[in-house]
Amino acid sequence: MTDDRIARFEKRRETLKKMNDEQLKARFWELCNKVVEPVLDLARTHTSPSIERAVLLRMGVDSVSSHGVVDRVQEAGLLAKGAGHCVLKVAQKTGKDIRGAAQAILDDKTVLNGLF
Repeated sequence: MTDDRIARFEKRRETLKKMNDEQLKARFWELCNKVVEPVLDLARTHTSPSIERAVLLRMGVDSVSSHGVVDRVQEAGLLAKGAGHCVLKVAQKTGKDIRGAAQAILDDKTVLNGLF
């Protein structure tokens, strides 16, 4: 290691030594959020129907239904919210399981109105 790198490490180490457990936890979560933020920004702006179908497949929605659900979500202008997120919100709203919520979206596209 270079001397500069060691000096920076020692400086950070001294700062952390002065923190109690609660302060360390708060710092940990602050840094975690900082690290994840660029990934979340990218995910918010870079989705596609194929990605959303893959999410639905992993949630247990069959392939044929996932195509239809993604089409309905896209028609409603909610693709950026995530098709899986929409299915989850419909499930919560209607009291159905994931597959039932996906079927509700296929049966009635108005179920997506006012979700967000």
